[in-house]
Amino acid sequence: MKNIVCRDIKGGEHTVSVDKLSWRPSVYGMIIKDGKILLSKQWDGYDIPGGGVYLGEATEEAVKREVKEETGLDVKVGQLVFCGNSFFQMPFEGNYVQSLLLYYLCEVTGGEISTDGFDDHEKEYAGQAEWVDLNNLADLKFYNSIDTRMVIDKAKQAIAKL
Repeated sequence: MKNIVCRDIKGGEHTVSVDKLSWRPSVYGMIIKDGKILLSKQWDGYDIPGGGVYLGEATEEAVKREVKEETGLDVKVGQLVFCGNSFFQMPFEGNYVQSLLLYYLCEVTGGEISTDGFDDHEKEYAGQAEWVDLNNLADLKFYNSIDTRMVIDKAKQAIAKL
């Protein structure tokens, strides 16, 4: 059986057999406006609002749901700007996942920033979403398994072409 390296939330590596993986596609909503990006506060760092896609759920609907849950905002889903993959150990369950990561540009259509949609786990580690100046990303800590700054650069490039 083939082994794969999965990362955990702290950057640690775990070698696991592929039969221990579950499939977890994930979507993220990138909201950039007036030189700022909306980021989800997590522990002592940040991530782009998003999360897992439910079985039977279209990716665009999952983006709308995840952004609403994590930020309180309603969005219109736009262009797909990045697709990547990740092998990851989930922070609470401890299980290992193979994830396809889809990052979409989004535009706010309503709502107000809040934490009302947080699930029980998010209530433990997450805080209210924050608008962060795009010029201040170098010093931020990001909690995910990809190069967030690279994905944000791709989003900025896509916006420049619109």
